[in-house]
Amino acid sequence: MLLWINGPFGGGKTQTAYEIQRRLPGSVVCDPEHVGFGLHRMLPPGLRGDFQDLASWRQGVVEVLDLALTGHEGVVIAPMTVTDPGHFAETVGRLRQLGHDVRHFTLLAERETVLRRLRERGLGHLLSLPGRKGAGPGRETWAVGRLDHCLRRLREPEFAEHLWTDHATVPRTADRIAVLAGLTLRPHQGGPVRTRLRQARVGLRHIRFD
Repeated sequence: MLLWINGPFGGGKTQTAYEIQRRLPGSVVCDPEHVGFGLHRMLPPGLRGDFQDLASWRQGVVEVLDLALTGHEGVVIAPMTVTDPGHFAETVGRLRQLGHDVRHFTLLAERETVLRRLRERGLGHLLSLPGRKGAGPGRETWAVGRLDHCLRRLREPEFAEHLWTDHATVPRTADRIAVLAGLTLRPHQGGPVRTRLRQARVGLRHIRFD
């Protein structure tokens, strides 16, 4: 089974994916973003646009996830924002055509909630909204600039199942996904401080500056 966790940038996809992986024995996280970053590094900076527009990204993601799903006995978890219906069909849709059990979930939240989460990721003091001076790191500024588009597109029925997370913790969101997918997670352990430290470690591992 593949759990594809969609949602806006900063919406909690990666944190939720690793929470599920931590509590679901045998599961693995296979992040399609790594394929995109690899393609970016092959290109001169001036040619680095949205890597999802590259057919090689869409084909590569399908090939790698197909291999993982075929060769790995446990659940595969892919946290990745996809808002273009065509790209969605060429990735999630194609994996379903190949016969894989793909469960797709979109994490949604109100705009202010997502902005707050972006600030809390550890680079918030460097973030700035489009049009303001002192723009922060390109990736974070880009995420803010794409936020309204993501929230608008991802509310469409084709991107269901929708899970609103404004008032849900990461462990609670993981529990909801597990129930909907028919999976049983280990009980969440650790108080708020331990949970926050664990999530901070996940966030630090996924900070990129290129």
